[in-house]
Amino acid sequence: MSQPDADARTPTRTIKVDYLSRVEGEGGLYVRAHNGQVLDVKLNIFEPPRFFEAFLRGRHFQEVPDITARICGICPVAYQMSSVHALEAALGVKPAPEIRMLRRLFYCGEWIESHALHIYLLHAPDFLGYESAVSLAADYPDVVKRALRLKKVGNDILEMMAGRATHPVAACVGGFYKAPRKRELLRFRNELQWALEAAMETVKLVAGFQFPALEPDYEFVSVSHPNEYPMNERRIVSSKGVDIEPGDFESVFLEEHVQRSTALHSTRADKGTSYFVGPLARLNLNFEKLLPAAKEAARASGVKWPCRNPYRGIIARGIELVHAIEEALAIIENYQEPASSRVEINVHAGEGCAATEAPRGVLYHRYRINDRGLVEFAKIVPPTAQNYRRMEDDLRLLLPGILERPEAEITHLCEQLVRSYDPCISCSTHFLKLRLERT
Repeated sequence: MSQPDADARTPTRTIKVDYLSRVEGEGGLYVRAHNGQVLDVKLNIFEPPRFFEAFLRGRHFQEVPDITARICGICPVAYQMSSVHALEAALGVKPAPEIRMLRRLFYCGEWIESHALHIYLLHAPDFLGYESAVSLAADYPDVVKRALRLKKVGNDILEMMAGRATHPVAACVGGFYKAPRKRELLRFRNELQWALEAAMETVKLVAGFQFPALEPDYEFVSVSHPNEYPMNERRIVSSKGVDIEPGDFESVFLEEHVQRSTALHSTRADKGTSYFVGPLARLNLNFEKLLPAAKEAARASGVKWPCRNPYRGIIARGIELVHAIEEALAIIENYQEPASSRVEINVHAGEGCAATEAPRGVLYHRYRINDRGLVEFAKIVPPTAQNYRRMEDDLRLLLPGILERPEAEITHLCEQLVRSYDPCISCSTHFLKLRLERT
């Protein structure tokens, strides 16, 4: 809703957009400008926190994966598996190679459904001039049908592996409660082969969008594996020299409380600067680890990689969609049923942490358990919270060039930028109403 002053020529105006649409969550954006100069930008996150870290304390470690899966309905696997990896580090557990591959398939299923959702239903309407996917479907029904079918491919993989697509329950510390049979996986082969072609077409579609000009000097951060595209293991690296084990995360990246927000903001501990996590960061830092079809799609997109334009993150998501489908096919073809779906665990006191790649970026978990296997401490750092400060910085760079445009256009461009990050605000708290104050 736009509320200009009675005389639009007066120097002070206030713009309010009650909620940012097409993101998971609620919140507000406050902008103060004077004589065309942006003086202040604040993302105001106003939903009360949900205290997951607090009510994990006192729980048995095997309860934790099922609880953390409830943090997000769109990317429950990342929360569930991050807790599993961290608790396995605390307990010295190392699952069999077959279980490790199943876990990557688990992540692939989530990346497929989440990226398809964001690309087509949450972000593409911005570029195509539609208010929502519903209005888009009226003119382009085949495009939206493709989106829904792609999302269903990912959901079906999760449901087969974990009993249900939302808040899965099959993963546990040490493996899975039940491992699928190979014949169960092979039944997805034909649909995944269709999905691979559909994902390639998706990259062609989004690469043809018109993108606003914005190229900040980002510090991109992601998990990094020596031989694989990052999903669930190894070190944390950045485009500006960070190369650490997950255990060093809290010494390099700092969470800060800001009065206007119930969500913490993250910065580099030594510099106080923001950083960028998510598909664009992963692709820029790990381009050579893409599988062949994904690499072909990236090169055919016409984008010069590395790319610093946040709006082109939709292309990075499309390329990762291709990669996730391609990897899922490879895992299914080469899958060997494990002798046991999980390893025996010798319970003892310990502390462990892990960083994995949720669809929206680096997700960090740390747990301390006692000798009875009960959680004494839990810390969870979601990707959206890590990007809040960076989103504010991007808006500060964007706004000076658009302040003289109509209120509706300013609002749209700000929302479009935030949606480029695909924030899952409920994972930490909630997100957007815009208030623009000119003086």
